[in-house]
Amino acid sequence: MNLTDVTVSRTIPAPAEQIFDMWLNPKGPGGPWFGAARLIFNPQVDGLFYSLVVFEGKNHPHYGRFVKIDRPKQIEHTWVSEGTKGVESTVSVTFEPRGDDTEVTIHHSGVPDDEVGRKHKDGWGWILEMLAQGMAARRAAARK
Repeated sequence: MNLTDVTVSRTIPAPAEQIFDMWLNPKGPGGPWFGAARLIFNPQVDGLFYSLVVFEGKNHPHYGRFVKIDRPKQIEHTWVSEGTKGVESTVSVTFEPRGDDTEVTIHHSGVPDDEVGRKHKDGWGWILEMLAQGMAARRAAARK
């Protein structure tokens, strides 16, 4: 099976520490764990996760293990799903300060080089959009 990498980036108007913490908060809108129908989540090095996402009436389980947690710079974990055809891939999320903003980059390596594998780029782009919206809502609530 041929494998490929996908990368998406977005600049979010918030400090890296806040975005990093939101990413690891399963109750915070914007992280990849938010809204899971079922979640087992142990965000520490060698900690495991299981996230069941229900989309269009179909179950989509995701599994992995945290490899690196370096607050507020990087989170790295493995990723196994139907979309990776059961192959363990690696997701690296970096948080780079850009003045008052943060550039968040998701690099997903080792996904199948096919239509489903490349769709991870759309999925991670959607997660970044939800993360930006979650941070905007948090900022608006703090102003009240």
